[in-house]
Amino acid sequence: MSALFEPYTLRSVTAANRVWMPPMCQYSAAPEGPLTGAPTDWHFQHYGARAAGGTGLIIVEATGVSPEGRISPYDLGIWNDAQVEAFRRITSFFTSQGTVPGIQLGHAGRKASTDRPWKGGAPLGPEDHGWQAVAPSAVPFDDKHPAPTELSADGIQEIVQQFADAARRSLDAGFKVAEIHGAHGYLIGQFLSPHSNRRTDEYGGSYENRTRFALEVVDAVRAVWPEELPLFFRISATDWLEGEDGWTADDTVRFSGELQAHGVDLIDVSTGGNAAGVRIPVGPGYQVPFAARVRNEAGVPAAAVGLITDAEQAEKILANGEADAVLLGRELLRDPSFARHAARELGADVHVPDQYHRSV
Repeated sequence: MSALFEPYTLRSVTAANRVWMPPMCQYSAAPEGPLTGAPTDWHFQHYGARAAGGTGLIIVEATGVSPEGRISPYDLGIWNDAQVEAFRRITSFFTSQGTVPGIQLGHAGRKASTDRPWKGGAPLGPEDHGWQAVAPSAVPFDDKHPAPTELSADGIQEIVQQFADAARRSLDAGFKVAEIHGAHGYLIGQFLSPHSNRRTDEYGGSYENRTRFALEVVDAVRAVWPEELPLFFRISATDWLEGEDGWTADDTVRFSGELQAHGVDLIDVSTGGNAAGVRIPVGPGYQVPFAARVRNEAGVPAAAVGLITDAEQAEKILANGEADAVLLGRELLRDPSFARHAARELGADVHVPDQYHRSV
């Protein structure tokens, strides 16, 4: 059997194959009104097409645990019941197609309150639905971002509770996998890295202090997320900074084992996003070695991302033991039926909707 199309089980949940879709923001939710942050027809068709295309697991885009936790005013959120109800349409369709429904829970921290990328992505003020960003320290992301407000200890605990509340709502919305967003320079990643965390209390300074917030979030989510359902954690394995100023791959290997001990079942391994202006050696599969280290050195299940674009490449990553699953981002934007096309190329089977059988 093709490694790419071998089922994969974590706890009680089995993905039919290892072609997975990572979170990719669509910036297409309403910025105001009763359905602020709720998925729309755009989200339904976008995710539905990939489910009908045979994708084994889809992780819905970074979804704010609070209004202030969104990257932009146009992001999805899951802080109220109207959002939950709107998500049910999507998770129900996933299930009907044999696709596991997952959701990424996030807080953008100092990178919050920005415009949509195709509008330039600049920070927004109150007149444009923006708000004051918060962070572990009052250190802006770059010279174009305003300084965020440093979180108090009480503010940190409030956000921990928001993650737990969002996980409860995600379960009610029909999701079977929850992923905590600790990557790409958003709030949890900001706490992890000494580049962005300059605190002198129990949440800053040492490695143990900088990882405290992340573990508190994991514990709070795991406490409300059912024992039989898997929990993922997305991490940026490196800040791509020289010296001791940033989070490193060695830190990631060490931390992965700790995350597993706290109930995380799989590490979704990406890189970068916390430091502006760094040079990243982008190329096909450039982040796969970091996933391989997590899987083979920490002994924790890992998913690989980063310019994985064809069936043979994806198959080789899994066959070589570099990852347990692959997440294809841009390629699934280009080809919603990538899984079906890859199965044909590798001589494997994949779910095809009855309505599309004449195409097989």
